Amino acid sequence: MLKIGWFSTGRDKAARDLLTVVNNSIKQAEIEAEIAFVFCNREPGESKESDLFLKLVEEYHIPLICFSYQKFRAGEGAAATEPAGSLPSWRLDYDREVMNRLQSFSPDLCVLAGYMLIVGKEMCRRYNMINLHPAAPGGPTGTWQEVIGQLIDSQARETGVMMHLVTPKLDKGPPLTYGTFPIRGEPFDRYWQAIAELTPDSPEWHRVKNSLVSLIRNYGLAREFPLIIATLKAFSRGKIRITDDKQLVDAQGKPIKGYNLTEEIKEIV
Repeated sequence: MLKIGWFSTGRDKAARDLLTVVNNSIKQAEIEAEIAFVFCNREPGESKESDLFLKLVEEYHIPLICFSYQKFRAGEGAAATEPAGSLPSWRLDYDREVMNRLQSFSPDLCVLAGYMLIVGKEMCRRYNMINLHPAAPGGPTGTWQEVIGQLIDSQARETGVMMHLVTPKLDKGPPLTYGTFPIRGEPFDRYWQAIAELTPDSPEWHRVKNSLVSLIRNYGLAREFPLIIATLKAFSRGKIRITDDKQLVDAQGKPIKGYNLTEEIKEIV
C-alpha cells in the first residue's frame, strides 16, 4: 500500500478541503494508500486557519508533526540572512530538522498540499515530493495570476493543470501527471473578442480581461482536485512510479514524460 506524506501550511479552507477529499477517497478505496503523516510548518496558536487544519488532522487520527518555521527563523537571529545557494542558510537548517523529526516515517510519496515554503535540495533528494502547478507542461511558471496573465498576453488556445516532481528550482520539476483544457470556444470567445476590440487604456478592457482571468481560473480550479485524486490513484495502483534516480516510469518500467489524465479528469468534471 502506498504511504503518503502530507505537507501543508494549513493556511486556508482549500488546505482542509484537499485533505478531506483525499482522505475520503482513501476511505472509499478509490486511492489504495494511507496518509502516513501530516507535517505542518505552523504550530497551534499561530493562525486561526492553521488551527482549524490541525484540528481536522487530529479528527482523522493521522499522525501529526508540527514545527514552526517562523519560530525557528526567529531563533536563528542574524544567521538567517546568510545565503546558501538559492535559499538562506536557516531554511536549509530548518529542512534538516524537519527530516530529523520525520525519520521514523518512510513515505513512498510526499504531497505538497498548500505548503508555503520552497523545499531545499537535501529534502528533494530524501523524498519523492510532488506539487500542483496551474499550467500544462511547458506552460508558464509563477503564481496562478502570473500564469493566466502570460496565457492572455500570448493569446494561448489551451492550458491545464499539472503535478510535477519537486526540485529546488521553483515550478521547474519534470511533469508527472497533467490535464489540459481549451480556453477558446464557448464560453471564452466573447471575452477574447472584446479584448481584441478594446484598447488597454479603456476601463472596459480591464473589466473584460479580469472576467477572462476569473473564467480561466475557475476552469483550472475545477480540475485541480480531480487531478490530484487521479494522480494518487495512478501511483497507488502502480500505473506510474518514480525511480530511485527520480525518473517517472509506467507500469512496465518505461520512462515517460508525464502521464496524460485529461480524459479521466474530464469525466469527473
